[in-house]
Formats: sequence, C-alpha cells, structure tokens
Amino acid sequence: MPSSYFAEGVPFALVIWVAGTMFKDLGHSDAQITVATATVGLAWSLKPLWAAFLDMARTKKFFVLVSEIAIALLLVACALALGAASYFAVIIALLWAIAFASATQDICVDGIYVTSLDERRQAAWIGMQGTAWNAGRIFGTAAVVFVAGALQRRGTPAREAWSWALSCAAFVMAALALYHYFVLPTGSLRRHPGNASEVFREFAASVRAFFAKKAIWGMLAFVVLFRAGEGFLLVEAPLFLQADPAQGGLGLSLESKSLIDGTLSTAISIVAGLLGGKFIERYGLRRTLVFMALCLNIPHICYVVLSQLASSGHPVSFGTVALLVCIEKFGYSFGFVANMLYMMQQIAPGEFKMTHYAFATALMNLVLIPTQSASGPLADAIGYRAFFLLVMLASIPSILAAWFAPFPRRAEVTP
Repeated sequence: MPSSYFAEGVPFALVIWVAGTMFKDLGHSDAQITVATATVGLAWSLKPLWAAFLDMARTKKFFVLVSEIAIALLLVACALALGAASYFAVIIALLWAIAFASATQDICVDGIYVTSLDERRQAAWIGMQGTAWNAGRIFGTAAVVFVAGALQRRGTPAREAWSWALSCAAFVMAALALYHYFVLPTGSLRRHPGNASEVFREFAASVRAFFAKKAIWGMLAFVVLFRAGEGFLLVEAPLFLQADPAQGGLGLSLESKSLIDGTLSTAISIVAGLLGGKFIERYGLRRTLVFMALCLNIPHICYVVLSQLASSGHPVSFGTVALLVCIEKFGYSFGFVANMLYMMQQIAPGEFKMTHYAFATALMNLVLIPTQSASGPLADAIGYRAFFLLVMLASIPSILAAWFAPFPRRAEVTP
C-alpha cells in the first residue's frame, strides 16, 4: 500500500505542481500556466467514464502496472520535448496523457484499498495512505525541482536541466512498476461480463446505483464544496513563492522552493495526515467533520500574511516563509483526510464500491478545474494581496458543506 500510493503521488505532483514550477522558471506567466495546467486536471474528473470498465476486465494489478509503465515513457517524452521550439504545447499534450494514465492508476490502487479493508481498517490506515501519497509529492516537488535548480546553478541551461530532472522521475516510475510486478496484490475481482452489451448494462447499473443512494445529492454537495478555497491555492500558491518580488511575490530560488514547498511542508503534511487519521479513528468522522473543515481552511490566512509582508517592500526571511507555509500545509493535510474517509464510508459502499469511489473522487477533483484556471488570471489582475483575501472568502462554503453533510450510513468508526 505505501509504495502504490507513493506511485500515485508522483505523477499528480508532476502534473499539478512541478509543471507549473518548470514553466514559471522558463519564463511563462501565471495566467498562461494556470489556464493550461488546470485543464489537464480534467482527466482525474473523467475517471467515472472508464472506472466501471476497469472493474470488469483483467485485474486491478494489471492496470496499475500498465499505467506506471506508460507514465515512465511519457515522462521521457516530456524530457525530449524540451529540446523543441514549441515545447510548451507539446508538453501540455503529454501532461494530458500522463494525467489519464495516472487517473487509471488511481482508480485501481484505490480499488485495491477499498475492497481489501473493512471500515475500521480503512480509518486506521487512511493516515498512512496520505503519508505515502505525500512522500510521492516530496519526490516531485522537492527532489525533481532540486535537481533542476542544482544543475542550473552549475551552469546547465534551464531546459536541459529540466530534461534531466524529468528523466529521473521516469526512472523512479519504471522502478516502481518493476517492484509492483512482484509484490502488488491483485485486489478483489468482480464477475467479468460475457459480452459488449453486458459491459454497458453493468456500467449503466453502476450509474443508476450511484444516484439511487440515500442522500446522494447532499453527499455530492459536500464533496464538491469541501475543497473550494483550497482549489485557488493549489497551483497559485507555489507560483507566488517563486514570483519576482517586484510583482509582489517572494522570489524564492528553485532550491529554496524545493526545500520549503517540497521537503519541509510535505514532511509536515505527512505528520498531519497521520494525526488526522488517528484523530478521526479516535473520535469518529461524524463528530469531527466540521472541526476538520476548519483545520483545512483557517490556515489559508498564512498566505494572506505572506502576501502582505511581500508587498511591504522588505524581504521576507526564509524562516518566516517556511514557518507560515508549513502551518498552512499542516492544517490542509490534517483536515483533508476527513474528505477521503467520507467518500469511502458514506458514498462508496455497495456492489460497485471501486467504481462509486472513483465517481466521488472525480467530482471532488472537478471543482479544482475552474478554481485553478481562474487563480492565475485573478492573481495577475488584482495582485497577490487581494487574491489571497479572496481565497479566505472562497473557503466559507467548505465549512458550511461540512456542517450540513448527511450521514446516511451509520456504521462509521466510533470510539
């Protein structure tokens, strides 16, 4: 389980965060970066279109291995594309392919998790799941970015440095595929349909069963709204750390950014995810959901403080940036585990458990597309100070969604 969720975290981090860092380093604007990369996230929201078919054919392990090999090859293609004059458009197209492969991998890894563990063990392991995923994020946002920065500091041209960094990521994904070939369980197997018409009947049945669930619209409202504020920060906050001080940014170098936004904050996220999982296991999801929503959203004020300090005309110390970014990441990771566990225990259970969990996570990611797309143009138009104040207002629906979230299934973890 840890290695498979690490393998989930690597391509997601590369597509959502590292690609933006790379394009910013190569001179592209926030608006150009967020609009282009945010739409790539649509791949994770389209998972329901093929999740049911993965639940019918071959094994979950088979699709995990195929996805990991494809991601490794596509990263090599990205590394080679950096040598082309029109590299931006080519890499965006390749990121779409990586995102689709990563989404397929997510479906089947999650499927192994939710079909192999009962509800109590899901809660007990949810923190470790997030820990392993965040370790993959550390590799992407810290190790890959650090390699690119270190090579540039030694005189390597920027595009060549990023090409080597992406090649390192490709090697890691290929190594994970080889490891999983030997150790990954197959996951539970549903009955395979006999012909094409039965495939579509099964898919239609999974859709009908999903929308027939008790309180489904209230549960989906929670899923969609819980990350409303965080969606604006997801891509834009790292760009703010890297932006020129003359534009109101913090002006961190690639190496400093990899240390703060990659290593330190992600290590904090790992600890927070573990604590969040234990907290829910101890007190129960129903009793803690609103508190977890507050933990997720209130620390966004750290970026309000940083943007005010950055615009004051005085340099912001490395320690101050590190402290405030880590506080925000702790709150986010501590609170976010509640979202995942809610989908596992309230939405996913039933005959089509893996498929319905994929439906829920797809809708969760759907809210990120408009918020990420809008974040760059908004920040460019109104400046970082006003933008992060807007993020605080956008966080209010998340807390309201947690307050009114329905719990149709009572068999949740309790003390």
